[in-house]
Amino acid sequence: MTEPGTRREWMGLLARAPAATLERLWISLGPDPEFAWLRPPETGGVMVRGRMGGTGAPFNLGEVTVTRCALRLQEGRAVGHAWVQGRDKAKARRAALADALMQTGRADDVRARLLDPLAEEMAAAETARAARAAATRVEFFTMVRGED
Repeated sequence: MTEPGTRREWMGLLARAPAATLERLWISLGPDPEFAWLRPPETGGVMVRGRMGGTGAPFNLGEVTVTRCALRLQEGRAVGHAWVQGRDKAKARRAALADALMQTGRADDVRARLLDPLAEEMAAAETARAARAAATRVEFFTMVRGED
């Protein structure tokens, strides 16, 4: 079992990953392992809360649709969980399988073939988005008058 901080990172990465990218990279892992559902994928809503300025009193911002599931691998008995935004049950299943596989002897393979390339692609997409946004940046200069 890995330390919680690391698991938090890979579960966050899987939850934020675009479904098409996750599906494309998932194929490199080969056939899906045998598993049993503990909680089949189900879609529902969760309340999102916010704070003004990050420090103010919390308030209800609105609801977000999420899909969650839990499964247990047949061999190794590892349990995988997933919560993903939206209604994509296949993405939730893949994320839960990846979580379970990361708790087995296949963790290094899953990291090398799925998680690392996924993190790199998402970082590249974020860099490209930031570059497009920076191109539209307008800088204002204020001229100081001679009055003190």
